[in-house]
Amino acid sequence: MAGAGAGAAWALLVLGCGSPAAEGSLELWALGREGEVVREMVAGFERRHAGTRVRVQQIPWSAAHEKLLTAYVGEALPDLFQVGNSWIPELAALGALEPLDEWIGRSASLRATDYFPGILDTNVIDGVTYGVPWYVDTRLLFYRRDILAGAGFREPPRTWTAWVEAMERIRAQGRARYGILLPLTEWQAPVVLALQRGAALLRDGDCYGAFSAPAFREAFEFYVDLFRRGLAPGAGEIQSANLYRDFATGYFTFYLSGPWSIGEFGRRLPPALREEWATAPLPSPDGVKPPLSLAGGASLVIHRGTRRKQAAWQLIEYLAEPAQQLHLYRLVGDLPSGRRAWEDPALARNPHAQAFWTQLQHVRSTPKIPEWERVATKIGRYAELVVRGAMATPEALGALDGEVDAVLEKRRWLGRCSGRAGAPPHGEAG
Repeated sequence: MAGAGAGAAWALLVLGCGSPAAEGSLELWALGREGEVVREMVAGFERRHAGTRVRVQQIPWSAAHEKLLTAYVGEALPDLFQVGNSWIPELAALGALEPLDEWIGRSASLRATDYFPGILDTNVIDGVTYGVPWYVDTRLLFYRRDILAGAGFREPPRTWTAWVEAMERIRAQGRARYGILLPLTEWQAPVVLALQRGAALLRDGDCYGAFSAPAFREAFEFYVDLFRRGLAPGAGEIQSANLYRDFATGYFTFYLSGPWSIGEFGRRLPPALREEWATAPLPSPDGVKPPLSLAGGASLVIHRGTRRKQAAWQLIEYLAEPAQQLHLYRLVGDLPSGRRAWEDPALARNPHAQAFWTQLQHVRSTPKIPEWERVATKIGRYAELVVRGAMATPEALGALDGEVDAVLEKRRWLGRCSGRAGAPPHGEAG
């Protein structure tokens, strides 16, 4: 979810951490739709903490990353703010975030054990916790239950082999034009499949690409083969202009998406299909190991330079309460990060949400480096080149390794690598 600009952030490392925030009201920056509704939520906090007022600034996601970096340079960060989980490594490297382990340890209401381990792990950099998960997301399967059943599958597939078999049968019988929609602009699908294969993505202390390694190559080939088999619309096909309409008409059966699609499908699909779509955890390569997916969502962090850390922490505790997490869920559909909130009937009896509960037990973060978004963009670009037939897989993954190695050059120069083995690739001096 983080934006570009990691290189610029590293260049700012020589600057200070920012001056203390202004005295007075507590300032919170929140992003996107959450920034709109949190104004309503903090009213209860203000009643509970008489004399404390919360000033909320809503920032679009598209502008938030750059605004945070600009505020850091200008020593104008707020007391606390919302971030995409993948931004935390960059902001922690800048020294902009308050370590929270002691605050969590002293809290009477917030327990680290309440969080999905894979989600909480995205907030931990080099053993230090810098954020508290506010809401969570991950990717799993949305599918047409009726189309799958018509092809002879009463349950969603649990293995890659069964998944491909189901898609081939669905297409052969004319029940859907394609088995799955995989937008070529998204990098998440090949990365999820690679994580399921046990791919490391990066190696030697996250300082070199590992995309030519067998685990990533096997997953990448599985992904590309879905297009070669005609199970996913390729680059020559008209991409879905309205995925909800196309899902309803049977243009495709499976779709890899996150919790935001629950509400969208519920609102946009015809009433006749209300019982005909469902969600399911991802299939795994062998059906034995847990099916991994990506750990995503947003967290709340405290500016390390603020003088109002105690009040900022109290607001984080408040927003982390199960009641407030459920309030946020009802307002915008964000899934709670705390597992106690999932006991509420609104979630416990929601079959579409329950698949996410299952998947969230088995999620993993992407590499915790400031440059990850640049790396991810390159993965998506080379995946598209192979799908389009412009490059072969070995050539593409070799070129991807080379470009990623160049992106991570500053990381090596700063000595942030560990466990390096053997000579560096591409003739680079050690």
